[in-house]
Amino acid sequence: MVETREDKNNNKDMTSTEKEYISRIHKVLDYIDRNIDKDLNLETLSNIACFSPFHFHRIFSSFVGETLNSFIKRIRIEKAANILITNPDESIINIALICGFSGQAVFSRAFKDKFKMSAKDFRKKYFTQKSKNNQIESKNHQEKNILLLYNENHNKSNLNYNVEVKIIPELYVAYTRHIGDYRDIENNFKDILKWAEARDLLKRDDIKILTVYHDNPKITSTDRLRSSACVTIPERTETKGEICSMIISGGKFAVAHFEINKDQFGEAWDILCRDWLPESGYAPDDRFCYEVYNNDQREHPEKKFIIDIYFPIKPL
Repeated sequence: MVETREDKNNNKDMTSTEKEYISRIHKVLDYIDRNIDKDLNLETLSNIACFSPFHFHRIFSSFVGETLNSFIKRIRIEKAANILITNPDESIINIALICGFSGQAVFSRAFKDKFKMSAKDFRKKYFTQKSKNNQIESKNHQEKNILLLYNENHNKSNLNYNVEVKIIPELYVAYTRHIGDYRDIENNFKDILKWAEARDLLKRDDIKILTVYHDNPKITSTDRLRSSACVTIPERTETKGEICSMIISGGKFAVAHFEINKDQFGEAWDILCRDWLPESGYAPDDRFCYEVYNNDQREHPEKKFIIDIYFPIKPL
């Protein structure tokens, strides 16, 4: 059985050659993320990885667990599905072009092959279901007595948060990539923090520790979810092996500040996306969202996490 990149990341006895291979594959994955609307041909990607086109296919499949073409196709389709539900006024043909498809016919075939329905029906089904859920929630609210409503609202207000709209500069980060359930990224953080500590990077006043989320868990299967455990670094800091570097695009973000328990991360994201965003006058933008961790929860009197969620936005 071929050993996947996730298996290798969990293997503490990697050789220097394996680490170099992982570093090269990461450069390709990051390039694909940044250039999903462009022609991602074999020659270009193999040059980025510094492998011959003949060998690159096999190496990529061995480390990623998917063929190059399958990976690109899946990322494009899942990105399109995410835009369909987060930007309901965006035309389907424009979404196809944004995600690197040559035209709507090619996109339509690929989308139907993945989701067993057209993009139009996918969007309609999502918003129909959302509307039904809202109607059920509204009906349930109407049927509750005043005491229950008070308790519900009172409990909701205990989740301490506020949201500011800010222009955020781009960030230079070192990272290790995790594939799988977002909740299982802890070992990646141990690795990146150990690397940063050895280089005295954690002593910097402007250091940020963060998680970057590359996929929408409502669209991408849990075993394929990509996330990156990151620390900010000075520009041109050298990285190698399983420790890689990338630039997180700046721009306008909704920055949501939370003080939460370990089991409230999902609730925090839901509040931002479900409650704040629809009333904000903004739409989600097509950039990475991420969490910044502002404390060591072990030192908090209630063991809480103080975090900022950075959610990229644009005018509606």
